[in-house]
Amino acid sequence: MKIFSGSSNPELAKAIAAHLGEELAPVDLVNFPDGETFVRVKNSVRGQDVFVVQSVCGRPNEMLMELLIMVDALRRASADRITAVLPIYGYARQDRKDQPRVPITAKLVANLLVAAGANRVLTMDLHAEQIVGYFDIPVDHLHATPVIYKYLSSKKFKNPVVVSPDTGSVKKAYAYSQLFRCGLAITAKQRKGADDVEAYSLVGDVEGKDVIMVDDLTSTCGTLIAAAKQCADHGARSIHAAVTHGLLNETGLARLKASPITELIVTDTVPQHEYAADARITTLSVAELFGEAIRRIHNNESVNSLFAI
Repeated sequence: MKIFSGSSNPELAKAIAAHLGEELAPVDLVNFPDGETFVRVKNSVRGQDVFVVQSVCGRPNEMLMELLIMVDALRRASADRITAVLPIYGYARQDRKDQPRVPITAKLVANLLVAAGANRVLTMDLHAEQIVGYFDIPVDHLHATPVIYKYLSSKKFKNPVVVSPDTGSVKKAYAYSQLFRCGLAITAKQRKGADDVEAYSLVGDVEGKDVIMVDDLTSTCGTLIAAAKQCADHGARSIHAAVTHGLLNETGLARLKASPITELIVTDTVPQHEYAADARITTLSVAELFGEAIRRIHNNESVNSLFAI
């Protein structure tokens, strides 16, 4: 087994390798003056099982291209099996043709990974589970629920209620409500623009309760904050939001600081260094979960038990 890391999230890759008792395999990643990416694998990988860890985020176009070039380099170096490990799958929100003359970019990314030479994909909390079906190679789809639930349950909420910030997250919210054995509430939203969201109704009782909002990702925090305002207006005692992928930008951070959200919980699928100083953001690590999945894939064992809570 050899584990490689791209440049998007080396800290997570190092933590995954450490969990496995391995060191990251050496690779040269160079950007030429004209912006082109060059990759050179330093040691032989002939006949070996290799894993390439790369979060497609931050600069998604550049990070995706870097991943494809790394996979191509490993294929040409005669690696036996190449698993693309994408803690966050870029372009996952473009998963359907809901307007005339628009692409299905999530499918395009799947095609590119297969064409580059990936034999398997390991990822976490896809925006839409049907993306798994875009691949003709095996896909292991992990969930951050065990990590997030463990943290939230340690807070010992006396009167929790799980809230879905939009109708697309109802299934995830229902699963959390079953874990906490509590009620479920749903907010409906209307998107006015790419970063402008209005929550216009709340179904369920949140008065005097500790709200737990769950979603797969956030960037501008528009959906979360619109839902949080609805909950606050209806008498919620505290509001904790948990998302797997914290793609926070300056707009989202500014909105978060001015919102009624008590705490935002994210994972390290996306680097959070610049936001670490904000006391309301808690970052949980999924390195152990990915590390165990990689170990089981390498040993041809089942990863199903990783979903148990």
